[in-house]
Amino acid sequence: MLLMVGTVKGLIRFQSDDRRRFKPLSPALTGEPVYHSAYDAESRTLYAAVNSDFYGPSVRRSHDFGETWDTGGQGLQYDEDDAERVTRVWSIRPAGQGVLYAGVEASGLFRSEDGGDTWHEIRALREHPTHATWGEGAGGKCLHTVLVDPFDGRRLYTACSTGGVYRSDDGGASWRPSNRNIRAEHVPEDLLYPEAGQCVHKIAFSPTRPGRLWARSHSGVYRSDDGGDTWEAIDATLPSDFGFPLVTHPRDPERAFVIPLASDGERWFPGQQAAVYRTDDGGRVWRPLSEGLPGGAFSVVLRDAFSGDGESPQGLYFGTTSGSVYASADEGEVWTTVAQELPRVLSVTVVAQ
Repeated sequence: MLLMVGTVKGLIRFQSDDRRRFKPLSPALTGEPVYHSAYDAESRTLYAAVNSDFYGPSVRRSHDFGETWDTGGQGLQYDEDDAERVTRVWSIRPAGQGVLYAGVEASGLFRSEDGGDTWHEIRALREHPTHATWGEGAGGKCLHTVLVDPFDGRRLYTACSTGGVYRSDDGGASWRPSNRNIRAEHVPEDLLYPEAGQCVHKIAFSPTRPGRLWARSHSGVYRSDDGGDTWEAIDATLPSDFGFPLVTHPRDPERAFVIPLASDGERWFPGQQAAVYRTDDGGRVWRPLSEGLPGGAFSVVLRDAFSGDGESPQGLYFGTTSGSVYASADEGEVWTTVAQELPRVLSVTVVAQ
């Protein structure tokens, strides 16, 4: 098991045979912020979203699990006469047969059909009439999540701050907002449920139940059972409706994991006790899992800094903005410390070697 920890100063790698003891490997992409990483098992290629202050944004590739990297492909930019610019890459999604998607800031979606050699924008998304309602979240105007439906390869989902969830049923040729019943924030009372403009922080599939998605929004946790047509708030038993990351279970569609923060203003763990919350019944009840995690914790877990490994039982891993990384080999019941004193953690990805 290879644990890829993206930080503001590079990719910090760890290796484990038992998911409890982790051996540090040599850092990669040193000195560069790594916002996200993803592994394509089909081509045995590791991808990293690298956002250099000097060289700009890029999607880098490694064919040897992070030992060496190329300089990235071409075309990951808007036209010269475009009013917006690509300033950061936030998300990478391999889709098989050399197809990749990349979500960028300012919020847009790119596709590569040659494993990342060349990129072109899926313009229909930014050309949607509701694009004018998209604003900047605290982290920027970012398209941070790209999903490919595991039951229909032509159905795509994106989530952006602050545009909300968008769905395409034709491979990206056309899009529609999928935000019904997700509450917007910082708007007048009569505008709480707009068509678009919500600050959705993360979305994920339950990969064994068609149509079931989960969303982590600025305003709470939501579940959809109809492919995103409608959403239901499921955060009544959580200590807060605010937070960023979300992980679903690879086999049980009723089980999911979130990491709440105290509030929008108090961006640290509720009660300063680090904890992951798990539901086993589709979100009706959430319970905290904190054995092995510290108290006095004032840090944040960002949207891509929480990941599962898909094994049985599901392993969970998260990193904090204060530079600590934790792992659980038993679906959150007990946690061990992987590392401390790392740079600010932006992303955590697990790769089975």
